[in-house]
Amino acid sequence: MQTKIDEIKQTIEKIRPYIQRDGGDVEFVSFEDGIVGACVGCMSIDDTIQGGIEAILLDEVEGVSGVALIE
Repeated sequence: MQTKIDEIKQTIEKIRPYIQRDGGDVEFVSFEDGIVGACVGCMSIDDTIQGGIEAILLDEVEGVSGVALIE
């Protein structure tokens, strides 16, 4: 499980600078039952999660089935 979490964190760190350039941020919170919990701060949270963060994690990390916003 730790290796999977490391993969998720590495992927988030790859995309984080792009989100920060738009004035937002993303941080790993948890991984349970295929769902990544992420704390996201930006104006377009729904678009950022579904169109960006979730799509990239689904593509790059086997076993990820979705991303949920953790406030």
